[in-house]
Amino acid sequence: MEVFSRDEAHEKTQKYDRMREKKAFDESMAGVKGLVDAGITEVPRIFVDHPENLQSALASSNGHFHVPIVDLADIVKDPSRRKEVVNEVRSASKTWGFFQVVNHGIPTTVLEEMLDGVRRFHEQGAEEKRRFYSRDFTTSVAYHSNFNLYKTEAANWRDTLFCVMAPNALEAEDLPAVCGDIMLEFSKRVMNLMNLGTTLFELLSEALGLKPNHLKDMECAKGLVLLNQYYPKCPQPELTLGTSRHTDSDFLTVLLQDHVGGLQVLYQNQWIDVSPVPGALIVNIGDLLQTIFFSLSQMTYSRAPSTELWRTTWGRERLWRASFTQQRRHHQNCTDPLRS
Repeated sequence: MEVFSRDEAHEKTQKYDRMREKKAFDESMAGVKGLVDAGITEVPRIFVDHPENLQSALASSNGHFHVPIVDLADIVKDPSRRKEVVNEVRSASKTWGFFQVVNHGIPTTVLEEMLDGVRRFHEQGAEEKRRFYSRDFTTSVAYHSNFNLYKTEAANWRDTLFCVMAPNALEAEDLPAVCGDIMLEFSKRVMNLMNLGTTLFELLSEALGLKPNHLKDMECAKGLVLLNQYYPKCPQPELTLGTSRHTDSDFLTVLLQDHVGGLQVLYQNQWIDVSPVPGALIVNIGDLLQTIFFSLSQMTYSRAPSTELWRTTWGRERLWRASFTQQRRHHQNCTDPLRS
């Protein structure tokens, strides 16, 4: 087996039919997990990233910075505590665009079962997953690897189960049998039972100096999309990334990562590890809400800084489940009233 440095591997990616290899990978409908199950010992060239990106990803995280943790306990019963939390949310949203929440009302058992359900789906046989494989992103449920596979230079080392849970509710039979029940349970707790979505939007509204129901009344919390990501074990993690550097263009993202971690956020031009906190959920302020925060702020900025993040690729399996509590088609409703 030939062994290449990062520079050599990147150079070799320029000397073959990249589109042909992408098409073959896509048509296999087996995803990255299928490559691992086939026993590959080298990362296929379509996944080899640019050396500069890899070097930045491998750089040590600055241990002096830690993503803020906001405790939501007693915010309903204690007005003074709620005011403190609103201030914490405002500060974290402006300075980081990113924070973790604990005591959010969703039991740890539900979060753990959600991760287990995602694992069950991605680790079942390829034939069971193929019936959900699709690149038609107008569907409510789709399994795929790299939504932008044919547009990006280097594919990411991950597979995704995409599920639109709201505003049009799905039934159990619409979802994979191995994880459908827990997805429905989790969605109910986010949208109805524990009202996590409502709580977050209320706090964000108050942080903006608005009435608690402002964002909710504009239906900004109406949509719920689950991106159930799976990062299989990688034979050459130094050559690829699980998720490339990016920002979330939507309104608000809630993330649940497993104990392995690997998520990083850009803060003060340094990549900071988001260390897993048992039972915590990670809140990422998307580009749209970042713009709103800074447009309504009395402070003057040359631009509204976006939260950039990526996920490194380690030599072991990892899970990451993300829920987007804002759908793109509602964006116009969410921005215009704030400026009126």
